[in-house]
Amino acid sequence: MKNFIFIQLGRYIPILPLKAWLYRTFLRMDIGDQTAFALMVMLDIMYPERIRVGRNCVIGYNTTILVHEYLITEYRLGDVVIGNNVMIGANSTILPGVTIGDDAIVSAGTLVHKDVPAGAFVGGNPMQIISLNKNE
Repeated sequence: MKNFIFIQLGRYIPILPLKAWLYRTFLRMDIGDQTAFALMVMLDIMYPERIRVGRNCVIGYNTTILVHEYLITEYRLGDVVIGNNVMIGANSTILPGVTIGDDAIVSAGTLVHKDVPAGAFVGGNPMQIISLNKNE
């Protein structure tokens, strides 16, 4: 119940430093400095403490970050690690056990179902690597 309340509060709080403080303090998330969670970001209700986000990241509007999922024949649980200087576009979904490397860019609407290499530009559903160097 506590996780639900603080995640729902965080979804609507417009003051980004206050939102990060709320997530660090009450959800025990590891969040780097200068990281921004946009409006309506949905964190895993059961295990938000298993989400780690580096510094200077932008998590786009209505992104969902999951660290657990129930499937018909199995239950998956895995930490989500987002590196430094990462941008995640709006309406993306990050599935359990995914690591997103430093300086990566995730296009809007992407289903991130596997690890993203550092510096990569990825997009699509399912995710595909578009470029391995963010400057290309």
